[in-house]
Amino acid sequence: IISMSAVPPAADRSRRSGVDRAAVYASLNPAWQLLSGPVSLALIIFCLTPEAQGIFYTFHSLVALRSFFELGLNIVVVNTASHEWAHLRLDPRGEIQGDAASLSRLVSLGRFVFRWYGVASLLFVILVGAVGAALLQSRGGTGTSWHWPWWCFVLTYGLLLWTLPFNSVLEGCNQVVTIQKFRLIQSVSGTLGLWLALTAGAGLWSLVVFAAVFLLRDLYLLLIQYRRFFKPFFSMPTGPVIDWHREMLPMQWRLAVSGVVNYFAYWLFTPVMLWFHGAETAGRMGMTWHVVTILQQGGMAWIVTRVPRFGAMIAKRRFDELLQEWLWASARSIGAIFLLAAAFFLFVLAINVGHVSWADRILPPLPTLLLVCGAVMMQMSQCMSAYFRAHKQEPILVMSVTTSLLIGAAVYALGGSFGPQGAALGYLCVTVLIVLWESAIWFRFRKLYDAD
Repeated sequence: IISMSAVPPAADRSRRSGVDRAAVYASLNPAWQLLSGPVSLALIIFCLTPEAQGIFYTFHSLVALRSFFELGLNIVVVNTASHEWAHLRLDPRGEIQGDAASLSRLVSLGRFVFRWYGVASLLFVILVGAVGAALLQSRGGTGTSWHWPWWCFVLTYGLLLWTLPFNSVLEGCNQVVTIQKFRLIQSVSGTLGLWLALTAGAGLWSLVVFAAVFLLRDLYLLLIQYRRFFKPFFSMPTGPVIDWHREMLPMQWRLAVSGVVNYFAYWLFTPVMLWFHGAETAGRMGMTWHVVTILQQGGMAWIVTRVPRFGAMIAKRRFDELLQEWLWASARSIGAIFLLAAAFFLFVLAINVGHVSWADRILPPLPTLLLVCGAVMMQMSQCMSAYFRAHKQEPILVMSVTTSLLIGAAVYALGGSFGPQGAALGYLCVTVLIVLWESAIWFRFRKLYDAD
């Protein structure tokens, strides 16, 4: 017989159900990436020339420069909107109801970030478009027509950047289940669009199709599904407003610094290879690095889905239980990426030993081994970072900035001189430093914050 006191109230069950469904959708996205990744890689190998493959991955690396334009604002928007939404709600018609002052502040936040991202998107298209065109013109080779696909891709991505704050406002207003489900559908439909375009012989235009599918799904969410939600944002706020300098900037500048330097840690590999060693080497590096990032996403699923549990344990000061839960999740996260990395390395080794005709479309075994070892080290760091952020603390800002710049410098210097093997070795060396440095911070942090 179950005591009625053991049954959570209906509201609590509803909230818990929402969190659980959001976690399921969040974990399904990296799972889809793992399952669809081999198909995407096979289609890229068989549908694109080696030179086009290099340009394909260079496109991806260049649009990642968007972090220089959004400057961490989307994360701040989620947190700021959530405070106002505590006094608001959606009615059955999808319109916002509740405290007038909170609604006014939410509207002022929305109007501010919509203007910010409007300017940022325009600058992104102009500046990144010009930088990318200059790089591809000088190093992109002559056998692939990239001009129109590049400008259409960067324009579509610029529009995607402009829709980002709309999604962030929705996420901050407790539409987490919808947003996570939407992202999963977007990822699946975008990948399917990419596959169809590649098999149809669209070449580099397949990336434009991929981005366009994402944009259309965004527009449906914002203009149709949540059109009544955004109706108040078309009018000026009539009450109190958000003060960006006082309420948002202190958090944003830290996130902006981290986001900008992360470009050097994650996205510099392919452009450096293109600049120093040509499109074909950039294609091999881009494909291998893309696989490595997918493996990291798969490993992080064990951590990201448990972050809400970590936060609840911290709020209740159950630090021993927190440690056990975190160690359990971290061990599985690191174990998962270790097994995935080992499988990928053995695959690369096998196709090279077997002299498979398309083995030269991926990096050779040695630089691949260095990259996957670095990925395992980075996974250890990500697990510790999740522990800090569950406490709503960021004690690794200096470490993050320093080591990201070190990775960028190592990739540029060693990659420029010694090719992919040098870039991979530099990456591995810095990730070892990251784990040692962050581990020291973690032990000090536990003594300071988790002491009973």
